[in-house]
Amino acid sequence: MRSAVIGVGVIGSLHTHILSERKTLCAVCDIDGEKLKKYADIPTFTDYKVMLDEVRPDVVHICTPHYLHAEMVVYALDKGINVLCEKPLCISIEQMKRILDAEEKSSARLGVCLQNRYNKESVFVKEYLSDKKVVSAVAHMAWHRTKEYYASGDWRGKKATEGGGVLINQALHTLDLLQYFAGSPSHIVSNVCNLTLKDDIEVEDTAVIQGTKGAGITLFATNGAAYDMPVVMSVKTKTDIIHILPGHVYVNGTEQPLEETYARVLGKECYGSGHELLIDDYYKCLQENRPFEINGREGSKVVSIILAAYKSGGEETEVVYG
Repeated sequence: MRSAVIGVGVIGSLHTHILSERKTLCAVCDIDGEKLKKYADIPTFTDYKVMLDEVRPDVVHICTPHYLHAEMVVYALDKGINVLCEKPLCISIEQMKRILDAEEKSSARLGVCLQNRYNKESVFVKEYLSDKKVVSAVAHMAWHRTKEYYASGDWRGKKATEGGGVLINQALHTLDLLQYFAGSPSHIVSNVCNLTLKDDIEVEDTAVIQGTKGAGITLFATNGAAYDMPVVMSVKTKTDIIHILPGHVYVNGTEQPLEETYARVLGKECYGSGHELLIDDYYKCLQENRPFEINGREGSKVVSIILAAYKSGGEETEVVYG
């Protein structure tokens, strides 16, 4: 298959690396011409519409800043081009409606990069819970982000372009796993605040979400920790307590054997090892003409919870799913 990538910055470079190894990369696009110089052996573009119109790839990977995702996803789907979009799928309810409408009308397939579902711990837990009722699921994410991190891109730390802070960027994957394991809450209560970067960003660095109706999920997340700590998650069923740490799963105190998978950590450590597995699975689904599990509607669930959290302000709020 022929693959193109829009946005070849930090996360886009990970996608181009994987696609280059599989010899499917046929074109790239970025508004920064300097970033394009290392792709001298394939066509490069600074306008994504021109690239899609001229190259007509089988799949386009969208790896741009958050606020650009919706318009690019819709444009590609309208042209019948398959799309694999980095998280978050979008940053507003209005964008979500446009994307899901375009997905429904398109002959092409939309996939969303929620790669932590492919971690060996996640695969084990999802299967273990397949015949069990989850009572509660709790996660703690304590990471460290600096003023310099937010200054690395003019879209970072701004509501209009990033869509929010720790929730929609760093904690999104952890929140997605909570609802993936426990189900999606119909109502939540949330508070967000800025504890450490008040003078540097206009969005939150710390957040708490509690599911009040439907799934009983709880998330504590911050970018204000002194150091990046491992994400810790606990899931309670009627009979079991499951603790999930990077590379380990404990059921009622006993460590469980996890199936080893061929998975490399590419890029930042916090990305995990799921990107490669997700991308391969997405392409396999396309080639075998079967649904990809993390489509637009599935990928929009975590965004719906986050948007409700931003609206909450400490009051119970309904989660509006697409």
